[in-house]
Order: sequence, then C-alpha cells, then structure tokens
Amino acid sequence: MENDPDLASQTSPAPGDEPESTPETTETSANTARPSFDLFAWANQLARLKNDLKVELFLVNKHYTVYHLAVANALQPQVAPVFIVDLLSEIEKGAGLGLEVRAYEQSESEPGVLLYSTCGQVSNAGHILNVIEHERTSVETFNEYDHELKNIKLIAARFTHPEIAPFYVCKQIAGSGSLNERTAWEIGEDGKLQQFSAASAFKIPLDNQVLITGNGDDDADQRIFAFAPKKFEAMFGYNYKKQAIADKKVEQILSRYRLNFPEGQDLNTMVSGHPKLINKLQNLELGTKTQEELVDYGEEMGLDLMTTDDGAIIIMDSRDIETFVGLLNDDYMTSDLTGLKYEIKGKKLLEDHPADE
Repeated sequence: MENDPDLASQTSPAPGDEPESTPETTETSANTARPSFDLFAWANQLARLKNDLKVELFLVNKHYTVYHLAVANALQPQVAPVFIVDLLSEIEKGAGLGLEVRAYEQSESEPGVLLYSTCGQVSNAGHILNVIEHERTSVETFNEYDHELKNIKLIAARFTHPEIAPFYVCKQIAGSGSLNERTAWEIGEDGKLQQFSAASAFKIPLDNQVLITGNGDDDADQRIFAFAPKKFEAMFGYNYKKQAIADKKVEQILSRYRLNFPEGQDLNTMVSGHPKLINKLQNLELGTKTQEELVDYGEEMGLDLMTTDDGAIIIMDSRDIETFVGLLNDDYMTSDLTGLKYEIKGKKLLEDHPADE
C-alpha cells in the first residue's frame, strides 16, 4: 500500500492482499508534517487483540471538562464490544470495498471515503487527550449529584493493550435526554410501575462515530477518524471552513491592534474550539476604528476594556474576546429615545431609497 503525500489519502488493500505495517515515513499536509498511519493494518492487529483489551470510560461536558466514569465489575465484559465490534467490522468491510482515507481539511464527505483530522488541528480533542494522558490526577470521578448527566456532551472509551498504543472511541451523548428519579419511572420485574432506582441513566449510541488513534508519541499527531462527520464536528466544536475564515480574521485583528494575553495564551488558541467566537468572526468587518477609539467606545457602552501601561488591550478569557469582537463589529448602541444601551444580535443595512420623481 502506498500513501500519496500530496493528497494525504490512504486506500485499502485489494481483497486477498495481506496488509503490512506501514514504514516510518511522513505524510505532509498543507501546514504540517506528521507520521503516516495505516488504519487497515492497525485494525487487523486490533482484531487479534480485541478480547484482551483494558477499557476505561470518560465523560466530557459542554465545557470540555473531563470526568472519569467508574464501571461495575459485572458490566466490564460488556463495555468493549459496544465500542469496537461494529467499528472493526466497518473498517474490515471498507477494506474489501476499497475505502479511501482522506484528510478532513482537504476533502469532502462522500461514499467510500473516511475522513480524518488530527488532535493538533482539533483543539478540543487535543485538550481531552492531554487531560486524560497527562493530567489524570486532576480528573474527578463523575457522580450525578455534583456533575449532572444533562450537561454531558460525549463519552470516550480509552482502550489499552501492551502491544498497541492507547486509542479512543468517542460517541455523542444526548445529555438532555438522560433519565433520573425526577424525570422517569421504571417497570420492575413484577411488571409494576415503580420509582426510578438509578441516580441517572443514558443510552449509548450504537453507530460508529469517532476513533482516535495513531502511532506517534505526540498527542497532536493522533488521528481522528470521523465515521460520522456531522457528529464529529458537533462533539468537538470543529468546522474547518469556519475555522479557516476565523484564522484569517485573527490575522487581520493582530495586524491592526495591540493585545495582551495571559502567559502561554494567544488569540488563535483562545478562539479555536469556541463555536460562538468562530461564528462571530465569520462576517466581522474591522472598520476603521483605531485602538484608542475602540477603548473609548467600550467605555461609552459601559464595557470597559482593561489596558496595559503602554495601551495594549488586555484579553484574559473568551468573554473578553467576545466583548472586543463585539466592539469591533459595532454590536452595541445607545437608544436616542430612552438612553438605554443595547447589544445588537442582528443587523440589516437600510438601503437609501431614491427620491420620488
């Protein structure tokens, strides 16, 4: 099997061919070089090891806070099959049908194509892996009373085996549809309706959604295979086209305005993975406001922007960015009638009407 570095794509071996491990070559995309990865050879190896895998479960909420989910010993044997049996089957079936693996950022979703990105591109996925792999001591064990299942966005199953690198299977969870004693009853073994006995309950989707794996030591190089592209985007708040536009807007902002960030932060990292900010940047018109005019406008609207001694605007978190972008986009006004100040949620330019002849 050959990988085309220009297309960053991968095609399954012909039926009957024995896949071999991909040599240590590199694959180059538009903006980074990363180790190659043979999904089909990986799946063949996993099929041999699938009955001896160790699995841990993690829940991730809407703010991408990670929680460990403890599993009862009696349930352990049932967990792995729910996440990997159909996944392996789909990869094996794809191998026989000539499934192509292509870079998400360079391709469109279509039949016979499996899209992938990397944790380096998808910041929220990279954050989740970093927390689990390198900040485990900070991860709390989930309980319904402190964390509430209704706020959970996805479940991630982490699989390990001595012969392969850890990998993850992620599925979207409809936390708003979870059940608890306040919202549900249950039918007991005696056929009678009774009080719901569990602290909470949720349904695990059976479709294949996201696999995260790879053969590099760097978390940023881990591949994210999007078996369900729409769910992948929703889970991790990732839309490449919108992200690309947002990145260009960020460049324009940084070329015009002096901003000050906490150590280790910058505008790109603060915007990346925040759909609200990314959407707000899509149609941003920078206008002609100078740095000083922008600060004065903020004071006038009661949205004081903090500045450093040399006049740089201080950005501490995403809320500061929202305020800053709102001021750039002229999203605030004072009513001439009431004197009240408003944030404008939507704008439509009024066209000049020609005078009646």
